[in-house]
Amino acid sequence: MTKLFRRLLRDERGANVIEFALVLPVLTVFIYGIFVVGKLFEANAGMQHALGEAARYATIYPTPTDAQLTARMSAKKFGTNTMGGTLSALSISTSGTTKTLSLTYSQPTDFLLFDGPNVSITRSKKVYLAS
Repeated sequence: MTKLFRRLLRDERGANVIEFALVLPVLTVFIYGIFVVGKLFEANAGMQHALGEAARYATIYPTPTDAQLTARMSAKKFGTNTMGGTLSALSISTSGTTKTLSLTYSQPTDFLLFDGPNVSITRSKKVYLAS
């Protein structure tokens, strides 16, 4: 009986399968987490692009209205409508010869096995208008 028991203790066949079964859930969560963070970076880039396009529009055309700038930002944004994220605020404030364009995006994060925090991204650009 002891010979059989020692032989079973030394036998390492199947150890790789057990190690893989232990590591697979952690690896899956990490890969999915990288995907979620990548979508946040995409939303950030889309917001920056929309703000840049609206700022360019405001500097090229002499008297842009707030409605035109809002339409320009809405048309040029990308990456903010995926994975349950919402573009919660799109605002324009005027102060003398400048306009401040602002976008706020919030995204709940989900890492498959547990819920992450809600991430909120706010970006703004100041545009100097021709007088």
